[in-house]
Amino acid sequence: MNLFQLFKASLMEPKKQAAVRIMTIGKILRYVFALILLMTLVSFIELATGLGDTAGNMEGLLDFVEEIQFLLYPFAFVFLFVSTTLYHFVKISLFAMIGVAFVRLKKRKGEYRHLWRTAALAVTVPTLLSFAFSFFGVSFWVTMALSLLTILYLHLATNYYPKQPPVKNTPA
Repeated sequence: MNLFQLFKASLMEPKKQAAVRIMTIGKILRYVFALILLMTLVSFIELATGLGDTAGNMEGLLDFVEEIQFLLYPFAFVFLFVSTTLYHFVKISLFAMIGVAFVRLKKRKGEYRHLWRTAALAVTVPTLLSFAFSFFGVSFWVTMALSLLTILYLHLATNYYPKQPPVKNTPA
């Protein structure tokens, strides 16, 4: 699957979200980093355009920003990318732990590494919605609703994990 197919699967196909458990981790990491890079670029553009507006409102700050602009923008981009990456990896890891609980409750086969891959796709829609809502100022409840949406995606995807074989009772 290429990155576009992974994105499409993350939007509306829980069966394919479950199927990515057998993909290589490199392909999933490439998808996660592409999503993070896209969000970082949009945030950086918002920062760069908003910084000029903010600096124009304060006397002296505009001169200072223009003097250090060659340092400010690359540092801001790297810091934004690293902090966004850390946040998303922690978020995916926490949702993967919730997915492990789903797999155990449903008596399905699956390990944490499989659920991490599935969670990486399950967080796509809520992350994009959260990102879009951030431009309007989201409340705590919207963030909680989007977290529940991720859990719903995981729940639906874990329904397609293979069932555990029944345990055979052997006489002693």
